[in-house]
Amino acid sequence: MEKHSLSEFMEYSSEKFTKRVMLKKGESTAFVLNFAPGQQLPSHKHPGTEVFLLVVCGSGTFTVDGNELQVDANDVVHCSGEEMLAFKNSGSEPVSLYVVLTKVPSPEYAKDI
Repeated sequence: MEKHSLSEFMEYSSEKFTKRVMLKKGESTAFVLNFAPGQQLPSHKHPGTEVFLLVVCGSGTFTVDGNELQVDANDVVHCSGEEMLAFKNSGSEPVSLYVVLTKVPSPEYAKDI
């Protein structure tokens, strides 16, 4: 068992957004992305994973496969790793996102559960 405080991983930089890895176990990773106002995460994919994002604080805009989605603190977003994902802190306060990437089990494993 492990216990961590999100606040330990909420570090902002005026230069660019920051990424702080909290946990990496097997084929899953949990990390925090931190954005000062105006900072953004370029469009990208995470093939073979499911992506879960919790807006810890602040507000911003996700773009998923070209569709914009406004989010605020406590919103949760899910997308597949095959979708193009981008984020921009479009608000006036810092934003922190708690992100979990999980690998999709193989079909052989999933049918036995």
